[in-house]
Amino acid sequence: MEQPRAVILAAGEGTRMKSSLPKVLHLLCGRPMLWHVIQSAKAVTSEQLLVIGHGAEQVKGYFGEEFLYVEQRQQLGTGHALQQVLPYLPATGEVLVLCGDTPLLENEVLEQLVSFHRREGAAATVLTAQMEEPRGYGRIIRDKQGRVQKIVEELHLTSEQKTVQEINTGSYCFDLQALKRFLPSLPQNALKGEYYLTDLIPVLVEAGFKVESYKIEDALQALGINDRLQLSWAASRMREKINTALMRSGVTMIDPATTYIDTGVEVGRDTVIYPQTILEGKTKVGENCRLGPGLHLVDTLVGARVTCRQAVVLESILQDGAIIGPFAYIRPGSTIGAGAKIGDFVEIKNSSIGQGSKVPHLSYVGDTQMGPGVNMGAGSIVVNFDGRHKHATSIGEGAFIGCNSNLVAPLSIGSGAFIAAGSTVTRDVPPGSLAISRSKQENKEGLGKRFLEKKKEK
Repeated sequence: MEQPRAVILAAGEGTRMKSSLPKVLHLLCGRPMLWHVIQSAKAVTSEQLLVIGHGAEQVKGYFGEEFLYVEQRQQLGTGHALQQVLPYLPATGEVLVLCGDTPLLENEVLEQLVSFHRREGAAATVLTAQMEEPRGYGRIIRDKQGRVQKIVEELHLTSEQKTVQEINTGSYCFDLQALKRFLPSLPQNALKGEYYLTDLIPVLVEAGFKVESYKIEDALQALGINDRLQLSWAASRMREKINTALMRSGVTMIDPATTYIDTGVEVGRDTVIYPQTILEGKTKVGENCRLGPGLHLVDTLVGARVTCRQAVVLESILQDGAIIGPFAYIRPGSTIGAGAKIGDFVEIKNSSIGQGSKVPHLSYVGDTQMGPGVNMGAGSIVVNFDGRHKHATSIGEGAFIGCNSNLVAPLSIGSGAFIAAGSTVTRDVPPGSLAISRSKQENKEGLGKRFLEKKKEK
């Protein structure tokens, strides 16, 4: 049987988020909450239509041309939003209607909803959940036979109805023939002047159509995100799911509660992740690595057997066996070669560090191509910026850069060259050469004692 379509309602402003960003674009484990809804919908539907309104251009800018966008220019409720989509839906089949702010809803539940809807031959099936504290949600009101009679929003509940704990999740499966027949004549809510999709349920019941409900066991999947507190709850739940899956695949986490990993990040088996580690974006980590504590990787490719701790690495590559940190900063566009070491208080920017090379401490390397087996002494700096332009430096295989050296780009240091400590190098150094560039030392007898005595007098 043909898969249903999906309509995802994502037009709301989300005033309780108190943000200039549309609610559905707020990030949840590295992806907008709307992205998560779309991914679940993609697994069970043939096409996804997005109803957008507030921040429409921002939403389209993020998701691109993959989807059909229907704009709800006036925010007149969920029923009105779905009315805008009717011309784009086929005459027969089913449609899943989902909210763009329910990112925890999993595709398995949507599959079960569609299967149940078809099995029961319903015109509409409401996805419901049981909540101990249902405040804020619409309630499922049933007749004496237990059949769904209507859905009443929180604002309109009577004292008796407030005791009902079965809530409307905001997700539905509709038969398209019934939807197209009755949705255009949906009554307007007298109190708010809007068109509630929930008001379609009693219309279908009164017309003699079958309305069913499918109750999910895990009510937290139905959590709608309306403010930043709820966003943090949802993120915590999603992180738990991500971490659980990784640990079951062979990853060790010393403290999962303080390990923050985005959706889509890959980590190889036998890797150990220590507390306060953050893996974001398109990061991929190989096997047998040691990550953290205090590590932040963004869009970074990490090979096997890499050790990386107390460091920030952005949009870079760490090849097999590299050792990073503690307290290192690897900026975008960098490649740290196999077995290379980047030590404490070292910054690497847009540079390639060759296999087995060492930049152990207190150095800056920018816009540099460094060959294999290079040793860079403590306090050595690549001077790559002249105030207007960035300039490149190349350092050949096996070169030795003495402590506290300044390499003023553009510059080429040949293979096997030796830079004496304290040198400021402004000209190319041929392979195998020794470069010394420092002022002549003078010793003034007795002056040291005099300076120390003056200091004591103060």
